[in-house]
Amino acid sequence: MAELYFTISGCKHYYGTDFMEKGMKVQLVKEPDNEFDKEAIQVMVKGLGKCGYVANSPYTVKGESMSAGRLYDKIGDTAKGKILFVLDQGVLCKITDTGIKSEE
Repeated sequence: MAELYFTISGCKHYYGTDFMEKGMKVQLVKEPDNEFDKEAIQVMVKGLGKCGYVANSPYTVKGESMSAGRLYDKIGDTAKGKILFVLDQGVLCKITDTGIKSEE
């Protein structure tokens, strides 16, 4: 699997980022019924629920991470990720499981 990176944005609307740390696991859940963005992907933390979204704007996507639009067709309805860096401008993560079963 090619390495896929993403940025979590919008955390300030939920729990902030103070509790997030390197190595923490997150779950991605597509949200096709989102009225603002048809490619929206929620970021969930076990025990808390939604803590943000995969960034989908050139202003919120950091470094070499992918926007939600670029990532959308590369993951299943749900996927798993891991936090790599917690920055003031966003949280950089790596996909650890795309949620797509490989064809044999």
